[in-house]
Amino acid sequence: MVTGELKSQIDSVWNDFWSGGISNPMEVMEQLTYLLFIKGLDERQTLAENKANRTGNPIEDVVFPEGDYKPEGRAEAKAYQELRWSRFKNVSPQDMFDIVGNYVFPFIQERASDSSHAEHMRDARLTIAKPALLQKAVDGLDAIPMDDRDTKGDVYEYMLSKIAVAGQNGQFRTPRHIIQLMVEMTRPTPDDTICDPASGTCGFLVAAAEYIRDEHPEVLTNPTQSNHFHNAMFHGFDFDNTMLRIGSMNMQLHGIQNPSISYRDSLAEDSEQDVEAYSLILANPPFAGSLDYEGTAKDLLQVAKTKKTELLFLILFLRMLKPGGRAAVIVPDGVLFGSTKAHKELRRILVEDQKLDGIVSLPSGVFKPYAGVSTAILLFTKTNSGGTDHVWFYDLQADGLSLDDKRNPLLDEDKLGAVPDEALAEDDHEKNNLPDALVRWFKRDGDELERARTDQSFCVPKADIADNDYDLSINRYKEIVYEAIDYPAPLEIIGELEDLEAEITQGLADLKAMLG
Repeated sequence: MVTGELKSQIDSVWNDFWSGGISNPMEVMEQLTYLLFIKGLDERQTLAENKANRTGNPIEDVVFPEGDYKPEGRAEAKAYQELRWSRFKNVSPQDMFDIVGNYVFPFIQERASDSSHAEHMRDARLTIAKPALLQKAVDGLDAIPMDDRDTKGDVYEYMLSKIAVAGQNGQFRTPRHIIQLMVEMTRPTPDDTICDPASGTCGFLVAAAEYIRDEHPEVLTNPTQSNHFHNAMFHGFDFDNTMLRIGSMNMQLHGIQNPSISYRDSLAEDSEQDVEAYSLILANPPFAGSLDYEGTAKDLLQVAKTKKTELLFLILFLRMLKPGGRAAVIVPDGVLFGSTKAHKELRRILVEDQKLDGIVSLPSGVFKPYAGVSTAILLFTKTNSGGTDHVWFYDLQADGLSLDDKRNPLLDEDKLGAVPDEALAEDDHEKNNLPDALVRWFKRDGDELERARTDQSFCVPKADIADNDYDLSINRYKEIVYEAIDYPAPLEIIGELEDLEAEITQGLADLKAMLG
């Protein structure tokens, strides 16, 4: 958990960038990611050296060999050992600037094939223009205690949260408590192969990894499961190299050794190797508009000819899931009730050919201040043989934060999220519906079937949905109870109006008499 002191230290580093002339939050995050990667290389070498000293064996994982390093185009060489964080952090600002910019960055670019994470450092470049700012950044990061995985991950998550409060790039970040709800609803297991085809900062993958660690601790001790967890379980795709670097670092600092985080325009490439490759998809894909037919993967258009990205992503998810695989994805409300042929066909496929499990209608302020669009969580299972008996609906009205642009917490921190640290009191529910939604989700085949459509959650039989042209908007099925009001009888109202008229007439007469 990031304490107040830790937050102050991180805020100080962030503010140094702003005062040093780097105000773009994504650029700040990218430069911090590079520096953390460089720091991590030194820590990796130190661990290998300590192990060699204990065992008396040679160093197994040499990052910084003995000898000199001379990048192409440089007249002078530097000893590899001078490129280590623990060494250059102690030199003068000008010397540090020279070492990091002219030697360390070329070094990490050359090591790009060292791991999938290092691959994203291939085009890394230092944009910090002043030696004094680089020194402040190095000193600031060095002072932040990041000795264990939990702290490293939490610190980086806090840094990422600053993207979402700093400007236009907040769209890359799905609120963490919404991610938590979706992960808790899908219950990832050590046997899952998980994918986010629009991974961004890898928030869904990180949350799934943390859930598995907490609920299935044996994943870290069982050799087979551990190998799967670190090398084959997590897959993320994005077509923004900055996002790939940040997302990959997020995974690395949360202790996933070799996730597959790779460059891909998911909608533009025919990806035969990913057909039925994953057992769980967690995603909040971009729904920013339309694509050209020519730039869209032909295998997706075979299902429904559409330019709408939100529909194309759903088709993609169905292709990528194994039979029996499940998905929790965020979609704009238009997917639920759109009237085009593609909209209706895709909803029919989900209901008739697959198993549509549930829909959580989200309040429109969830993604403020960046977007006020109404969205929903779509939960389904790929069966290729139907299986939808009924669909569970939940009308989520409060997520624990104010639904205005400020998004301030409405409850104490230990009462926020889908699984709060402290149980919510009855009157807390109106401020945070997430725990209730999670509990009711797992009762959707039991008690929830008896709930009335006037309740916050209820189930709708498949036949009703089919009769409504597969409309999946909650307002199509939710019934509203209007409070009965006792109005006076008509004659009583007329009598009161007559009395009022008489009073007004008398008042006007009295006023006229006074004026002479």
